[in-house]
This record gives sequence, structure tokens and C-alpha cells, in this order.
Amino acid sequence: MKKLTAIVALACLFTTGCDTLRFAPTEVQKQNAYLHGRVTKIAADTAKEEFVSPKLQALTDLSHLQSRSYTAYFGLPKELPDADTAADVLAESNYKIAQASLERSSDRPDPFKTTDALLELVIGISAVAGGVYGAKVVRFLKEARLKSKALEEVIKGNELFKQSNPESRQAFKQAQIQQSPETQKLVTEIKG
Repeated sequence: MKKLTAIVALACLFTTGCDTLRFAPTEVQKQNAYLHGRVTKIAADTAKEEFVSPKLQALTDLSHLQSRSYTAYFGLPKELPDADTAADVLAESNYKIAQASLERSSDRPDPFKTTDALLELVIGISAVAGGVYGAKVVRFLKEARLKSKALEEVIKGNELFKQSNPESRQAFKQAQIQQSPETQKLVTEIKG
């Protein structure tokens, strides 16, 4: 029973904050992090060579130090872009890498698909565990899945209504003002 409770609690934890879930860094994001490190290193070195103000030298040094954490977090790309000189890092191809990385950076897993997959996993584990408690957990989770799908349909319908009827947007918002902060947060995460 304790294992099932822990599994359900873990599933709830994962499903309540999908904004914190992110996809693993892509190859282009790793290349961009690497390039960022090289750009900040070259900028810091250039600031020293050109005898700019101590303040600008300190800012570029700090920027380089901060960029190292991005490369460490993302990991090195399989193929390192050319980035030995300022001319290398300022190449058009590196601007394209930066743009592609920016476009991917806000991608998040679909909260409904994530929730559904987690519920399916827990249902499977509960079914294997069996027994009276296992059957109760399976029934509970199947009901939670149905409610999740219903919520998804309601939110998508509301968004479609707002898009189709822009003149009703303010009235729609006013009607939703009575929602609890928890509900508002959940809907915002799901829409985001």
C-alpha cells in the first residue's frame, strides 16, 4: 500500500507543474551554448587587448564565467562549430544556430500528454500490483484520466470561443474571475 501511495504522490507531483518539465537540450542548443561560451571568451579577451574600461573588462569576464555554466548544463555538441576567432563566431551560420536555439528554447511537453502517459504508467503498475488496493487505485486513476481529458476539452473549447468571438473576451474573463488561484495556475500552465 505504501508503494502505491508513493507512486500516486509521485504522479501528482509530476502532473501539477508541467511548466518545470522541459525537453532535453537539442544538438543545436548545445552548439549555441558552446558558441555563447566562445563569444564571451573572445569578448573578454578583446576587452583586455583593447584596454577598455575596467568596468567593461569585469563585465565581459563575468559574462564568460556565467556562460561556462550553460555549456556544462547543456553538454558539448557532437560537432563543435568553428569558433576560434571573432570572425568565426560572427559567421552567418552561427546566427542561424542562435535563432534555431531560441525557437526551440520555449518548447515544453504537452501537459495533457505528459499527464496521460504518467497515469497510464501508474495504472499499469497498480494493475500488476493487484489486490484490492491495486483495483481501487486503477479505478481512481482511470477516473482522473477521464477528468484530465474533460479539462483539456473545456480549455480548448474556451480558447476556440475566445478566438472566434474577440468581442466577448472581456465578458469571458469576468466570468472566470471567481476561479481559485490554484485553478487559474493550472489553466495557465495547460494553455502555456
